[in-house]
Amino acid sequence: MFQGKERKFMILEEFDQNRKAVVNPEDTTKPVAGMPQVAAACYSAVTFERMLGELDAEVIASTSTANGTALIYRAVYKETEIGLFMLPVGAPASVSMLEEVYRMGAEKIIVFGTCGVLDQSIEDCSIILPDSAVRDEGTSYHYAPAADEIKVNEKYRDIFTEMLEEFQVKYTVGKTWTMDAIYRETPEKVRRRKQQGCVCVDMECSANAAAARFRDKDLVQFFYAADNLDAEKWEPRSLSNDSKLEEKDRIAAIALELAVRISNVGIK
Repeated sequence: MFQGKERKFMILEEFDQNRKAVVNPEDTTKPVAGMPQVAAACYSAVTFERMLGELDAEVIASTSTANGTALIYRAVYKETEIGLFMLPVGAPASVSMLEEVYRMGAEKIIVFGTCGVLDQSIEDCSIILPDSAVRDEGTSYHYAPAADEIKVNEKYRDIFTEMLEEFQVKYTVGKTWTMDAIYRETPEKVRRRKQQGCVCVDMECSANAAAARFRDKDLVQFFYAADNLDAEKWEPRSLSNDSKLEEKDRIAAIALELAVRISNVGIK
């Protein structure tokens, strides 16, 4: 309670559209010669290492935090140069690395990772393509004005779904709930998000989308279904990094194929 004092705004409504901050990506990161304009990134260390094992990838750059160094690779897939990197989990860290890779020279980035399903009929390891994200995290509010949701994947959605249908890959298009407190996904919040139309829950999507839009860059995000929250008791299903590796390899191949296809769409 504010005891008689009217509050004029909430802190997450303080979006500042000034593109210059105290510290900016150009202050910490330099353009990288030979950086592919299209890149693919995932959150799973096991899947990423298996991707690298299938490609003749070379290290072209790195980015560092107090937690360590992350390497940026370049590989050729179907005669197309593609950047490859692994994103850290969590909205703030994910967005920070996207900022740096965009600064290095990437114009289009494809991001894929697991999500929890809020609809148990969605098959384990099947593709989910979000078309909107509920902004239940803090990072996006520094990149876009306050709102409950943000649109996702508008530019390349048709290209992706046409590709999935061509390959006869099962997929779901729907709203995701981006929520960065995994141990606070309470039954009541799950119920509310389902009523809001969410089919899955993730940790980074809305923040990634807001950052890419703010920087006027292209971003595609998709998930592969993992744990099930739409049950009386939580079901981990294929959430483990080491579970269903061959199916996850096929999902990584889908990301690479999409990278080839959108690389042929003009850079804005």
